[in-house]
Amino acid sequence: MYKLSDELLIESYYKAKELKLSAEFVKLIEKEIERRSLTHKIKATS
Repeated sequence: MYKLSDELLIESYYKAKELKLSAEFVKLIEKEIERRSLTHKIKATS
């Protein structure tokens, strides 16, 4: 996930939620979003 751009990471998060992928996978994406301090980008529209 380190190689993903911030934008692609956020898109991946929404796509994973849309496709109802495993909760563990979504949590991994959420952790990376938190690590990059991007939570404001997902909470604004969640």
